[in-house]
Amino acid sequence: QVQLLESGGGLVQPGGSLRLSCVVPGRASSGLTMAWFRQPPGKGREFVAAVKRSSSMTSVKNTLKGRFTVSRDNAKNTLYLQMNRLESEDTAEYYCAATTGSLITSSLAGNQYYDYWGQGTQVTVSS
Repeated sequence: QVQLLESGGGLVQPGGSLRLSCVVPGRASSGLTMAWFRQPPGKGREFVAAVKRSSSMTSVKNTLKGRFTVSRDNAKNTLYLQMNRLESEDTAEYYCAATTGSLITSSLAGNQYYDYWGQGTQVTVSS
């Protein structure tokens, strides 16, 4: 059974940076399509970024491109989310998700396609 473990969240000032990590212990991350979602306070869960299983092609939400970068280190079975120039609107609970399936690009943002989820890590951007 796949268990995802997020880390790296915390309190950061606007304009600062954070790097989130998602580890899949005992499982080859290269065999998974993995993604980041976030849930701002009082709002629904929204797609952030993903890495495809087969091609390792990345996808980032259009409004976050240029600030957020998703990557994967298969040797460490770890998914990363580099967040730069953070804004107060980035405040949210960030979740790691994964599926053993290979999703087409248009399906990457659909949380219904992911079978495994982490517990979340809180990111708070505030002065």
